[in-house]
Amino acid sequence: MDFNIEEELKKLPGRPGVYLMHDERDAIIYIGKAISLKNRVKQYFQPSRNRGAKIDQMVTHIARFEYIITDSELEALVLECNLIKEHRPKYNTMLMDDKTYPYIKVTVQEDFPRVLFTRKLLRDRAKYYGPYTSAGAVKDTIDLIHKLYGIRTCNKSLSKQQGKERPCLNYHIHQCPAPCQGYISKEEYAVSVKKALGFLNGDYEPILKELREKMERAAEAMEFEKAIEYRELLESVSKIAQKQKITSSGMEDRDVIAMAVDKEDAVVQVFFIREGRLIGRDHFCLHIAADDHEEDILTAFLKQFYAGTPYIPRELMLQYEVADAELIEEWLSARKGQRVYLRVPKKGEKEKLVELAQKNAQMVLTQDRERIRREEGRTIGAMKELAKLLGIPELRRVEAYDISNISGYQTVGSMVVFERGRPKRSDYRKFRIRGVQGSDDYASMEEVLTRRLSHYENYPDLILMDGGKGQVNVALKVMERLNVQVPVCGMVKDDRHRTRGVYFNNVELPISRDSEAFRLVTRIQDEAHRFAIEYHRSLRSKEQVHSVLDDIPGIGPARRRALMHAFPTLEAIRAASQEELAAAEGMNRLAARQVYDFFHGEGTK
Repeated sequence: MDFNIEEELKKLPGRPGVYLMHDERDAIIYIGKAISLKNRVKQYFQPSRNRGAKIDQMVTHIARFEYIITDSELEALVLECNLIKEHRPKYNTMLMDDKTYPYIKVTVQEDFPRVLFTRKLLRDRAKYYGPYTSAGAVKDTIDLIHKLYGIRTCNKSLSKQQGKERPCLNYHIHQCPAPCQGYISKEEYAVSVKKALGFLNGDYEPILKELREKMERAAEAMEFEKAIEYRELLESVSKIAQKQKITSSGMEDRDVIAMAVDKEDAVVQVFFIREGRLIGRDHFCLHIAADDHEEDILTAFLKQFYAGTPYIPRELMLQYEVADAELIEEWLSARKGQRVYLRVPKKGEKEKLVELAQKNAQMVLTQDRERIRREEGRTIGAMKELAKLLGIPELRRVEAYDISNISGYQTVGSMVVFERGRPKRSDYRKFRIRGVQGSDDYASMEEVLTRRLSHYENYPDLILMDGGKGQVNVALKVMERLNVQVPVCGMVKDDRHRTRGVYFNNVELPISRDSEAFRLVTRIQDEAHRFAIEYHRSLRSKEQVHSVLDDIPGIGPARRRALMHAFPTLEAIRAASQEELAAAEGMNRLAARQVYDFFHGEGTK
């Protein structure tokens, strides 16, 4: 690309915006924002400035830059956060973890509210509790609330479906009062919901007292099974109550954020405090340069973390003052819909909380440094090792493909994606082979690659084929036809079907079985194989269920789909009771009896 940096610098506008630095391979290596693009971008090409070793090194790799102008510095900040999250540039300070947290959602806007697990916060008038750091603990809490308060678990529209079907299994085991049948009024149900909300707000004493009394009455009446049941519920509530720790005399929502730094490693610790209670904590690992300042690291963390988290508390208590504090406050306030404050406490209880977060960050950094480095060796280090073996400058994204069929039946293809050495499951793809008859893996692979490379422009740094020269040539043939250039590597097997090397650029390269690169290639290969087989198995299972259900009188396509959605296998449908069959969406008592009689009637198996 003909790009004259000196000439392009003269054209820069003196307006707010975001700039993107590209290297010679046109990869984005740095993203920043500026109140004046003209002044900020020029600074990178002025050698007299003391910018630090990392930026000095980055500048030597800049082949071109581009920019996007915005109407304000706030818009530039938002755009910068989004672009960094999407492109993960090499020279930006990056979070190593991209986490989403679970929440408990109570649909108080409904006549008969539900208690749900979610990872998204919507503006839907529901109540949300969290974020929590353990999805398992959230699910256990929701299950406990269902048992304690009889909150419904179905997603029926009760105003439309009330009384049309029999109550589900939860009613019969006394875990739901069946509002779907009108067996409980809105007012009575609201009392249970109010108690559940109190429980989620940390008011455990009423339910603890009630369970103790029920346990004692059951024991006195010699109803020992009931007594044991109440005792187990009592123990579950007590465990949750003990985990909640009061941390503040107020009832504010706040995050407490502090960090520890050592050379090129940093750990940021976050305490999540909701309504005065510490409900969870988490730590985040960052890659930094040796000369990065703590304030800049913390600024980078705030931008990346709060660009992705759905809930923003009213107050962030920080260890250090950060650059652009007022601008970040304005951005977070706009996201939350009310004022958000960044504070650096200097004394008292709040300072002690920040100090406690810093001590936890330091402990993680000290104790887990070796574990973090081992994990990096397995992931990023293995990618670097593989790139060096193949002579590729940089390896961030790898795609691997596999074909699965049984004697040519129902052939499918799979694509798995690894980024920075870790699986990126959101980018996995399944392919049902359309244009190949019988068992022809080469032709099937050609169809898969043609469909993938024709429709998605986010090409990988490497395509990994589960096979040697033959599979590689199929990929090269497809790319030549589509005018696409991506390195392709095949895996060469020995007589025992074990990988002994990789086939790249018409040469078989040996690869040590003890290397992290070999282990990474094996993990990618196994994952592609597993994903293809799993997809093939699911199609076979659905076709089997579909074919049998076709034979049941009165069961048309809509009810067939409803049964396949409600029950995972044919055996599950066969084992279901009439009540369970009728509870499936789209079914009724008559249809359920037809299905039940088909499997259990005289002369059937």
